[in-house]
Amino acid sequence: MAMSTEALRTSHAAKTSGAGRRAALGAGESTGLRAARLLSGIAAVLIAAASAAGLLIGGLYEDDESLAAMLRGYDLIALVVVAPVLGATLLPGIRTRPRAQLLWVGMLAYSVYNYALYLFGTQYNSVFLLHIAVFTVSVYALALALTHLDVPGLARRFAERTPVRTVSTILALLAVALGTMWVAASIRFIATAQLPEETSELVVPFVITRLGHALDLSLLVPAYLLGAVLLWRRNAWGYALATMLLVAGVVHQIGYMTALLFQVDAGIPGASAFDPFEPVITLAYLAAVILLLGNVRPHGK
Repeated sequence: MAMSTEALRTSHAAKTSGAGRRAALGAGESTGLRAARLLSGIAAVLIAAASAAGLLIGGLYEDDESLAAMLRGYDLIALVVVAPVLGATLLPGIRTRPRAQLLWVGMLAYSVYNYALYLFGTQYNSVFLLHIAVFTVSVYALALALTHLDVPGLARRFAERTPVRTVSTILALLAVALGTMWVAASIRFIATAQLPEETSELVVPFVITRLGHALDLSLLVPAYLLGAVLLWRRNAWGYALATMLLVAGVVHQIGYMTALLFQVDAGIPGASAFDPFEPVITLAYLAAVILLLGNVRPHGK
């Protein structure tokens, strides 16, 4: 039986309404932001797979046992902290919340730095392609996220009482301490030809010391200083950049302390389970993160 005119109108209206709702739901997110979330989901799965392999497959890392133990410590934190938090920030009911977005880019920033160590500081191994994938996907996900997030909108979610100058000072001090340590080592090498020594309690080969030197001076120190200046001036990017760097820093500190325990458990000569400076540094990162995220207002407030 032919459909009546009224029925046809009703059907068309329903379809139009449904299409309109779907368009409205997608209108709030750009293609770039959706791509960033898709890549981040892939990164979370890859991080879980790579870290599980590092923990479960004996002899996977073809490096000195000191470095292998350190990497296994980082693997544990990637498996139980980074992958789950990154995945959680992508959930439909959470991903638009300001704190979730800031944690999201913080996890991606940590992943980029952390897996640069795996790629450029270790011997070729069976998960090399997996580490390549994690690093590459994290780099592009972070770039897309920072390009397409509503950074001014995020900045407006921070309360007026947010102690931006306190946090800026902490971030600047961390940058100066890190930069001074590595610049002094470089100047000493110019004067004496003495190679820089590892300044932490981790027992690692020189290739890791040099890589940390390069990554910190080229990436972290400039980013910390830029974030500190922009936040001091209450620039919108200052809120996003400072929070992202500090969140990544907290995770890195947890990974570092875990790696110390893994080296002691592996019986590495000279390994220490405790670095006396780390509680102070970790508290500085953590206090700054709490001061920022604790002053983020939810939507509608």
